[in-house]
Amino acid sequence: MPEQPARAWRLVLEHIERDLLDGRLGPGDRLASERDLSADLGVGRSSVREALRVLEVMGLIRTATGSGPQAGAIVIATPSGGMSTLLRLQVAAHGFPLDDVVRTRLLLEDAVVADLAVQSHPDLDPAHRMLDAMDAEGLTPSEFLALDAQLHLALAEASGNSVVAAMMAGLRTAIESYVQQGAEAIEDWSGMVDVLRAEHRAIVEAIARGDAENARSRVHAHITGYYTAAGLTRPLPSVV
Repeated sequence: MPEQPARAWRLVLEHIERDLLDGRLGPGDRLASERDLSADLGVGRSSVREALRVLEVMGLIRTATGSGPQAGAIVIATPSGGMSTLLRLQVAAHGFPLDDVVRTRLLLEDAVVADLAVQSHPDLDPAHRMLDAMDAEGLTPSEFLALDAQLHLALAEASGNSVVAAMMAGLRTAIESYVQQGAEAIEDWSGMVDVLRAEHRAIVEAIARGDAENARSRVHAHITGYYTAAGLTRPLPSVV
């Protein structure tokens, strides 16, 4: 019995997923052509195109029309892309309450800094570059908060756990607009920047000296403090 059209595109997704999991496909590899996928899987080319659109939205592939080395569908190394997109859409559609997203971020970041603190030689150079960049004069709130996001992501990436880093990128992207809007609600933005700079450095310093508990406590207070001051969430419990 032929595959029902509503399910046909899922066959393509499952086929590509198996190739990725089994190592037959990886970042930089080109997918088979629409014609070949259609013939190999016994589905229509419209179903192949639908599957490719889903994969592209998820950030797993890039597609380009025409001919030449850049044409077709290519696997790209951005695992956080799909997660970021899905989380952003869920938050925008009120599928995930903002408080829950923030609490999830707290769980991840508490774990990230504590793990970094117990590592023998964590690579904190990217974090220090972000700290120095945030010390520049004349940064707009948007510019400062973009660097802030990069700092937190740099710490997640330094942990060496690519899944955690992807989740962090997704969560941060999902609430980026809320964070930017929250800055407008803070009357003394200059004073807030001074507080955030000091908190950032204290977190990184605690990691560098191997004080996991202090790093965890500081990052928790840092995140909850900003969201509460910006009126984005109700006060969240402190780390004990």
